[in-house]
Amino acid sequence: MATITSANSSFTLSVPDVFAVAQQIQGYAADDAFTNEAVDIGEAIMGVDGIMSAGFTPAITKLSVTLQADSPSVAVFDAWLGAEKAAREKFFADVSISLPSVGKVYTLSKGALTKAKQLSDAKKVLQPVQYEVSFEAVISANA
Repeated sequence: MATITSANSSFTLSVPDVFAVAQQIQGYAADDAFTNEAVDIGEAIMGVDGIMSAGFTPAITKLSVTLQADSPSVAVFDAWLGAEKAAREKFFADVSISLPSVGKVYTLSKGALTKAKQLSDAKKVLQPVQYEVSFEAVISANA
């Protein structure tokens, strides 16, 4: 019987201007490994005569990645952000997410790092940190 576990997922991040090879992201937060927002993919309007018109609208997909404070992948996002700060430029990323439990692979392209929690909140234990990457395109395929 198939499951819907995310424990066997894999996530690779490629930022060619920063890393020579794609980076395997590890050390996700327990409840929010990676999440995305619903996007508006069209607009519908009603004319005064009661006839609706609709059109497709391209949309940015925002992907949030949440890592434990001690995740080795925090260094990957820190290096990406540091390179951008040093160059005062944006460096685009591509991501591949594999979800074997549902037989899907997602390819996200031309991603810009748009939010970063640069310091873990210090409570009883250090809290997860979150990054947001805004992508131009998302393509899904069956694995």
